[in-house]
Amino acid sequence: MSLFNKSKKAYLLLADGTVFEGQSFGAEGTVIGEVVFTTGLTGYQETLTDPSYFGQIVTQTFPLIGNYGINHEDNESAASYVSGYIVREWCNSPSNFRCEGNINDFLKEHNIIGIHSIDTRRLTRIIRETGVMNGAITTDDVCENKTALLEKIKAFKVADAVKSVTNTEILTYEPEEKKYTVALFDFGYKRNIRQELIKRNCRVVVVPAYTTAQEIKELAPDGIMFSNGPGDPAENVEIIENIKAIQQLGIPIFGICLGHQLMALANGGKTEKLKYGHRGANQPVIDLESGLTYVTSQNHGYAVVNDSIPPETGRVSHINANDKTCEGIRYTAVNARTVQFHPEAHGGPLDTSYLFDEFVDTMRKAGE
Repeated sequence: MSLFNKSKKAYLLLADGTVFEGQSFGAEGTVIGEVVFTTGLTGYQETLTDPSYFGQIVTQTFPLIGNYGINHEDNESAASYVSGYIVREWCNSPSNFRCEGNINDFLKEHNIIGIHSIDTRRLTRIIRETGVMNGAITTDDVCENKTALLEKIKAFKVADAVKSVTNTEILTYEPEEKKYTVALFDFGYKRNIRQELIKRNCRVVVVPAYTTAQEIKELAPDGIMFSNGPGDPAENVEIIENIKAIQQLGIPIFGICLGHQLMALANGGKTEKLKYGHRGANQPVIDLESGLTYVTSQNHGYAVVNDSIPPETGRVSHINANDKTCEGIRYTAVNARTVQFHPEAHGGPLDTSYLFDEFVDTMRKAGE
């Protein structure tokens, strides 16, 4: 365990001046980002490789991270997009039949600066009480340049997030037996979204975030998937304009997370930044149509404002059981539905994977 690892000192400096002293792991240096927390007990590798965490310093609330190691199969993308990583304790002797390495070496490989042996419970309470705030992890002496570093921390803003993570070329993935073709918009998509579509015999064509309606029309897909991704959804003005035209093609649309937010903005809705967001694998969501409550995997800091969707356009289909924020929209003016949570659930509960089946069924009906 990390309590026995002798490593260099590291410091976490928050925008309010709070300093946490801990130990360094992963890469060394200084990094600035938005400090957030995630409550997942497992799935740390999925967190580290989820592009939605671009620009963020991620805190794991579960006290021991890395106990089952790292393996290539659980990566949600080819890189790690977190700015920094915070844990209470990391395990240097992981045990699992799929294990290919430890989390410390993974962070070094991806040049991610981490800090361990700090009070993550206290840090989480600060974020919950005051809201998400900027911060920095540094392996330098924080006392020597605290004032200058605080100025940089306060000036930091996550910007050009989707532009920074999207692929710039079209990539195609074939199932064993093709029934449908889905154009998957890469706003920073998780690999398991692609895998869930392939399992349902969908040929997946991953397209760049800024793909236009005309380009989609030329691809002639049976369905369109708007993926998850990082940053402030309202920042993506060009993409929102593209969606306005894309939804008029009449092709069934399914949106997840950022895709859900962008679709709402394209249809007259509004988004707002949450105090500390929803990140973890235990978020309860109520389906307003069936009355059932599902446990879901989530990772977002913004939400669609419930009453901002024009009633002639669509209706809220799901809400968060804790804070009643919007978790899903079923559109009536266009052939689309979107959800804020992650039905691909990697890692997380499989309660809502049926939504992929519904999407496939929608494509079937549209083709009849």
